[in-house]
Amino acid sequence: MNKSIKNIFGTIWAVWGSLIFVPTLLIFVWPVYFSHFIAEPWGMRIFRLSTKIWMTIFLYAIASPLRIYGRKNHHKGANYVVVSNHSSMMDVPAMTPFFPGVNKTIAKESIAKIPLFGWIYQKGSILVDRNSDASRRRSYEEMKNVLLNKGLDMVIYPEGTRNRTGKPLKEFYDGAFRLAIDTQKPIIPVVMLYTATVLPPGKGFFLWPHPLEMHLLEPIDYKGKNIDQLKTETRKAMWDFMEARHKK
Repeated sequence: MNKSIKNIFGTIWAVWGSLIFVPTLLIFVWPVYFSHFIAEPWGMRIFRLSTKIWMTIFLYAIASPLRIYGRKNHHKGANYVVVSNHSSMMDVPAMTPFFPGVNKTIAKESIAKIPLFGWIYQKGSILVDRNSDASRRRSYEEMKNVLLNKGLDMVIYPEGTRNRTGKPLKEFYDGAFRLAIDTQKPIIPVVMLYTATVLPPGKGFFLWPHPLEMHLLEPIDYKGKNIDQLKTETRKAMWDFMEARHKK
């Protein structure tokens, strides 16, 4: 398709996406708001159901439904440190409601200040100010609490920021792997595909219809491994999977 035509269509599709996103946000923000006042785990279950219905409507409306593979790798009754690639702002709204286990994710504190949307963002996240050592320490303790006391999964994007390198993955930070060892929880690597096609980073007001995929890879045990070994094994599993998909 001609680049100019694609940009025009992408802008029109982004307008359509906004016309769906904003009204549905105004509806589903209310059950999410009230879930803040309900004790866990029920508060998170209500949040998850509300956002799942909301995002199902939105993704189908923009012709980008999500298909999930590897559900069997999330074992019933267990919870995990979930490590995912990160290439688009679409990753979090596609991951959080649809991942097989009820979960929270680590997220920027500043985005929680957005009116209405901030209620949703805050409920599903552990907030962190990356410029504050105290905030990073507090968020780490909260993530441990999510895993050890609340029985939820903790979703972390170890690349830190969206991947714009053109390679399958950026280098990983240590945090997710230190957390797995400290809490004695296995890791589930997750590969999100085509989110950067739908919502490309740095593209501005642009949206493109394309089915999304979430792939849960086999869990990786923390036992007998240090942070570097666990990080290397996880990244290799994700890299190999993404390269194999690219060759198909």
